[in-house]
Amino acid sequence: MTAVGSYFKIGPARLFVHLAVLLIVIIWLIPTLGIFVSALRDKDQIVVSGWWTAFVGSTQTVAVRLGTPDQQRQEGANYVISGNVLEGQTGRSVKAFGNRVQQPAAFDAGMTADLGDGETLQINSDGSYRYMKNTAFSPDERPRRIYVSVSAPPEFTLQNYNTVLTGEGIGQSFINSLTVTIPATIIPILIAAFAAYALSWMEFPGRALLIALVVGLIVVPLQMSLIPLLRLYNEVGNMLGQPSKTYPGIWLAHTAFGMPLAIFLLRAYIAGLPKEIIESARVDGASDFEIFTRIVLPLSFPALASFAIFQFLWVWNDLLVAMVFLGTDKDHLVLTGSLNALLGSRGGNWEILTASAFVTIVVPLLVFFGLQRYLVRGLLAGSVKGG
Repeated sequence: MTAVGSYFKIGPARLFVHLAVLLIVIIWLIPTLGIFVSALRDKDQIVVSGWWTAFVGSTQTVAVRLGTPDQQRQEGANYVISGNVLEGQTGRSVKAFGNRVQQPAAFDAGMTADLGDGETLQINSDGSYRYMKNTAFSPDERPRRIYVSVSAPPEFTLQNYNTVLTGEGIGQSFINSLTVTIPATIIPILIAAFAAYALSWMEFPGRALLIALVVGLIVVPLQMSLIPLLRLYNEVGNMLGQPSKTYPGIWLAHTAFGMPLAIFLLRAYIAGLPKEIIESARVDGASDFEIFTRIVLPLSFPALASFAIFQFLWVWNDLLVAMVFLGTDKDHLVLTGSLNALLGSRGGNWEILTASAFVTIVVPLLVFFGLQRYLVRGLLAGSVKGG
């Protein structure tokens, strides 16, 4: 089928939607791709060029010193110092050079530059140089400082990740974040699913009031309850003789903060399940617990998965709750806290920051791509089912 035929088959409206989605995906992927590529580059190349030039190499200007006077040799009436400014650097070449910082690329590689006072300098593209003077170099004379523009091929390394995971505390913080996030995702889902079923299919006094209370708790700002809740934790910890900032404490905190929204979303889905299925199970003698575990839970998997994505991403990216309820010591610091600390201590080391950032986002990306097919289906299912 030709392109024109495909256009008329799809239609302009649908084609516009496809292009819009493609544009959104590209915009979303570009920063992630930039972080991933930067984290694999050599630290010197990150400083001098953007990640989009990673596959074409880079050019950077560096200051080097020529040989010392004891290396000079006499050639006729002149005295020459020779050597190589790229010694030990394979794969690189000199593009230009200069003797002043204001003009570091005043001369192209291979040219013979007149430096004045009878001095000349020639630097070839392979780095070899010939520094010549019409009088002898004084033994007390310091090696001459020059500037060279060096072209380097693309260099990729896993050393940045190795440094981050083994030397910057990110590895321990990664485990800490998993220790916080996994239970803080599973616990509220389990409790909210039971509550959503009870509020949807079980008759008891005050059910409407509980539903209104759940909806009201959704709009309570998290920041308002942090300090009162922490004081309560401290009092309970003092009574029991246990520290208040522990993993069970932050699990309960995240469970409490995520519970209202979880109950609201899951109830919207569970209440929309076909009534005939629930009533048939009751006629067959099934208890509410059996109906919930054998019928409602399997049918509610899209809704559970969609909320799991939200809860996991929120807990994984959280910094405020983690710092308040878990502290900032090294053994309990989560990934977002470690990344925040790196911004202060290693703010100029982009290779460290980008590698840390990618380690931080890789798990949420896996969770999102693994469960994203259930996301929209789970959120919209409650609005299309009959009651």
